[in-house]
Amino acid sequence: MTALQTNLNSCNDLNHPQNRIFKNVPPSAGLPRRAGVGFKAEHASDVFENADPVSWFEVHPENYMVAGGPRLKMLSQLREKFDISLHGVGLSLGGWEPLDKAHLAALRALVDRFEPAQVSEHIAWSGHEGKYLADLLPTPLTTASLRHLVDAIDQVQNAIGQRILIENPTSYLALPQNSMPETDFILQAARQSGCGLLIDVNNIFISAHNLGFDGRDYVDVLPADLIGEIHLAGHEQDADTSDNVLIDTHSRPVSDPVWALYRRLVERIGATPTLIEWDNDVPDWHTLAREARQANAILDGLDATAATFSQRAAS
Repeated sequence: MTALQTNLNSCNDLNHPQNRIFKNVPPSAGLPRRAGVGFKAEHASDVFENADPVSWFEVHPENYMVAGGPRLKMLSQLREKFDISLHGVGLSLGGWEPLDKAHLAALRALVDRFEPAQVSEHIAWSGHEGKYLADLLPTPLTTASLRHLVDAIDQVQNAIGQRILIENPTSYLALPQNSMPETDFILQAARQSGCGLLIDVNNIFISAHNLGFDGRDYVDVLPADLIGEIHLAGHEQDADTSDNVLIDTHSRPVSDPVWALYRRLVERIGATPTLIEWDNDVPDWHTLAREARQANAILDGLDATAATFSQRAAS
């Protein structure tokens, strides 16, 4: 029996020791509270020579669900030097169909092999009637969707033996089925399932622009105890400018308004592992490192402010 088959069988076995409900487990403390970036093969030589100022790296596990070869070898080299985060894009947590047990087994095999400091997934769906749609489609904000999402999160956490984070979505329109605010939806999902939150500040900014709400109100209600990671990325205006719609492209530097929203969040919740996402029109390493350096500067400012207050309190 192969390792993948063993993992698949244990995913289906409710008595397996890893198949427990991981509720009320604190967020992983493994990721440094510094800037990380998404790992790209074209940056490998720069990363392995001198990754400063980047402290950790994220990869999409779907790219490494293979039996062997250069991709896994490179990931092993990366893991020897750095903490990593597995950020999934294909589990379809927010869909209505059963989770793919083979996908879960493959994910657990990666977790067992590489021991990531964090595992996360999107609140979205990407599969229908056995077909994968290669996109992150919106989940209706309803009580029925919430129940299904909580069940799906439980299945993932039980399958991999680790608490996960769920990422807030990007919205381009308000679904007519929606019956609750997005913040209520994601907070209830986290509280009921015991998972944590991955807060994508760029997603909040885009959704606020597209749907007409204030992103500051959104970040101000997010509880610090649930947030295990933050994402920052660039966006673009839709090609049809008459729509006045922003698109989450991960193809540009982080915009000034997103930096401002990020600063507002971390000034309240404290230093948090922060990822710079840049997946399209990928720049050279030095450009990516410059974005990470800006995130670290904000985080360092928090430490300096805290130290000043401590000194004043002691005097």
